[in-house]
Amino acid sequence: MENLAGLYLHIPFCRRKCAYCDFYSKAQPKLIKPYVDALCWEMETHKDYLDECRPYRLRSIYFGGGTPSLLQASDFQQIFQTIEKHFDLSRCEEITLEANPDDLSEAYLASLRDLPFNRLSIGIQSFNDRELAFIKRRHNAQEAIAAVKRAQDAGFRNISIDLMASLPFQTLESFADSVAQAIALKPQHISAYLLGLEPEVPLSKSLAAGLWKECDEETSIAMYDMLCQRLTAAGYEHYEISNFALPGHRSRHNSAYWSGLPYLGLGPSAHSYNGRTRRWNAADLKAYLAGEQDYEEEILSLNDRFNDLILTRLRTCEGLDLIQLEEVFGKTRKDNCLKNAKPFIENGQMQQKDDWLRILPSAYALSDNIIRELLEV
Repeated sequence: MENLAGLYLHIPFCRRKCAYCDFYSKAQPKLIKPYVDALCWEMETHKDYLDECRPYRLRSIYFGGGTPSLLQASDFQQIFQTIEKHFDLSRCEEITLEANPDDLSEAYLASLRDLPFNRLSIGIQSFNDRELAFIKRRHNAQEAIAAVKRAQDAGFRNISIDLMASLPFQTLESFADSVAQAIALKPQHISAYLLGLEPEVPLSKSLAAGLWKECDEETSIAMYDMLCQRLTAAGYEHYEISNFALPGHRSRHNSAYWSGLPYLGLGPSAHSYNGRTRRWNAADLKAYLAGEQDYEEEILSLNDRFNDLILTRLRTCEGLDLIQLEEVFGKTRKDNCLKNAKPFIENGQMQQKDDWLRILPSAYALSDNIIRELLEV
């Protein structure tokens, strides 16, 4: 039986850090060249991590960050040459580049034409200039709109844009304007996330200093509900709690995470999964460039694997396959899962139908609480 897998490449560079971001990155773009060498070296030395899944072929490749659009065509050429040397790409359907709007000049987009990218994920976050300035994005609303149109003119027919809700100074009305602008651009995919803050990020510190007020829960839920209604009305399939796609344009790479396919992550802080273990690289760029590519690894227990299944499948519109659950984990665990789900089924937040268990879209805003009750401790 053939297995499909994903490849994630973390590009840990930004021109400057956004005020909300806790992803591992450094404002040191001068280190890109040696980093590309180190990334290719890690690929050569750690490619065997997916051997648990052999035979396998890559289904998707994803360049995330950080800001992958800081790399130049020559950097990507070197990386793709190494990928092609070590992996079977005959079943690869999707190759995504995360990009900042201000990087997507006509010249830069033209430089991508001879590379195998077939999907762009553009980090816009908002179409409101005040909101963008406060969270330290490098673009304004008009620049974001122009970047999407340039990408479309350059021939990209699979474009995703990111939006954020509950931003500082954001209102239900201003978020509705951003959603309307996103729909008007007609991207094939939209990801939308509620702002979440780690203690060390600048926005947390400015919040503690009283420079802005956190969005209340009622308004956040209203933003999410409005988003879901408007995108669904515009023809987008709400296929995962935070993701919407026009027909045929679900993210293959992220869908692989939610369906439990294995993946190899390269670069500082990147995570990998092969069905038996999880591995995560040290978040240390200096050590990485010195060839000290340390990682931690855990062997997944039966409980870990069960909880992973619950956490990922119940985020999707299809939900959890109860036949698969019983085949892998036994009837006792399936029955216990359904017992824990029963109160949510009875109150209309979940549905059991045709051997599938899912959270209904009207309860997505409460999904974390629902999922928590179904986990094995």
